[in-house]
Amino acid sequence: MLRTPVFSEYEKYGAKLVEFGGFEMPIQFSTSIIEEHNAVRNFAGLFDVSHMGEILVNGPDAEKFVNYIITNDVSKLGKNNIFYSFICYENGGIVDDILVYRLAEEKILLVVNASNTDKDFEYILKYTNGFDVEIKNISNELGQLAIQGPFAERILQKFTDTNLSEIKNFTFLENVNILNVNCLVSRTGYTGEDGFEIYMQSDKAAYIYSELLKYEEDGKKLLPIGLGARDTLRFESGMPLYGNELSKDTIAVEVGFNFAIKLDKEDFIGKDALLKAKADIKHKLVGLELLEKGIPRHSYKVEKDGKEIGYITTGYFSPTLNKAIAMAFIDSEYAKINEEVFCIIRNKKLKSQIINKKFR
Repeated sequence: MLRTPVFSEYEKYGAKLVEFGGFEMPIQFSTSIIEEHNAVRNFAGLFDVSHMGEILVNGPDAEKFVNYIITNDVSKLGKNNIFYSFICYENGGIVDDILVYRLAEEKILLVVNASNTDKDFEYILKYTNGFDVEIKNISNELGQLAIQGPFAERILQKFTDTNLSEIKNFTFLENVNILNVNCLVSRTGYTGEDGFEIYMQSDKAAYIYSELLKYEEDGKKLLPIGLGARDTLRFESGMPLYGNELSKDTIAVEVGFNFAIKLDKEDFIGKDALLKAKADIKHKLVGLELLEKGIPRHSYKVEKDGKEIGYITTGYFSPTLNKAIAMAFIDSEYAKINEEVFCIIRNKKLKSQIINKKFR
């Protein structure tokens, strides 16, 4: 398995390791997943996300090329701004969901999911003919950390002279000095909380990680956070995960993030299929709340009047909301708020209700 440049630090914090996206990653540390989850909701937590992939697009046709391979419209993206987008197949299925960073007029960074980095890179390269661009996978050159939580700005500000309040949501700054290391710092996040991503040369990542984790204030420590809490946090905030809500078999317009799909822009990969699918959407991604005791899990069936109408993509007992909730793909005719359906859990039909998939 691959290891991030921060791997050497995991043992200090009692990491329990699992395979994720080809990497050996911490599912949790010496604390529990729920404690890590609550730390991010109430204070802050530090994530090693160096397993994420970074693909750099350079050249006179950078904007034109990126606009062709993604669903969002990069011509509307100003310098030092970021947006969310999909990369689609010709049939409208999802290659990946990504963040797009406008570094300069002719320089654009694509941040992709760890498990998809090689696949995305190879897919993108197939479409370079006719475009004056250079595509480079720089994932191994960079480390990436994320600090998330209501105290994230206050904590990170202790380690830099840059005024972090100047970095607005979905923007970034380059050449930010953190602990005498030159970093790019962005403000997005995958937890539903405020927070920052810190990009640095890979050989500096472990140092910054260990120094940040020394932070303590009024008896509260900045905790390292594993993949377990990362998943419960993103799920509560209605964020999709590739392999659960997103896949090659998921048509992008069914997911409900249509702000990232600009069907009125010039031609892009999958546009015709997405236009056709939007006119007759078969399935929709919805939120579910269980009204009876039970925990919904990935792939469990959803029924209505004895008919299978969908399946669970992610399900948990929410630590923040203190109830069992799920995201599910449902046949569009049943995908209405307050619609009563049944989750099939261990052969039992448990009464459930469709709710907004952004749970908090």
